[in-house]
Amino acid sequence: MTIKFYHEYDPYGCFSNFSAHAIELDGKYWKTSEHFYQAQKVVGTPYEDKIREAPSPDKAAEYGRSDDAPLREDWNEAKDDVMRRAVLKKFQTHADIRKTLVNTGDEHLIEDSPVDYYWGCGEDGSGKNMLGIVLMEVREQLRQSDSD
Repeated sequence: MTIKFYHEYDPYGCFSNFSAHAIELDGKYWKTSEHFYQAQKVVGTPYEDKIREAPSPDKAAEYGRSDDAPLREDWNEAKDDVMRRAVLKKFQTHADIRKTLVNTGDEHLIEDSPVDYYWGCGEDGSGKNMLGIVLMEVREQLRQSDSD
């Protein structure tokens, strides 16, 4: 079976980076994992704080995708690991959603984004679904740490 998610208010919406689950990483407080992810595109610049302080994950994403944002040179190589760190921290921090993720068993998780062909499945389902893959990796890590 497959579990699809996209909007933070839908069933399994806690899997969305826009869900209201704050994290602390690199000594800073982030309102959502989306805030952290977007800010890492411009880490070490004044733009990082602008994104971190954004009033919503939508705004954080808008700022992070802006042509004005000074994108770090290694972003394409770094982005998967940045996402893994954020997602792992989110599910380690919040016991309720950790349980939700672990309780999905071995179900295939798909970010059902009609526009994102990298993190999601895209409109036609041909996308890479990297967020779903990261979530399944994190689920396995959490299971391993629970059994230790």
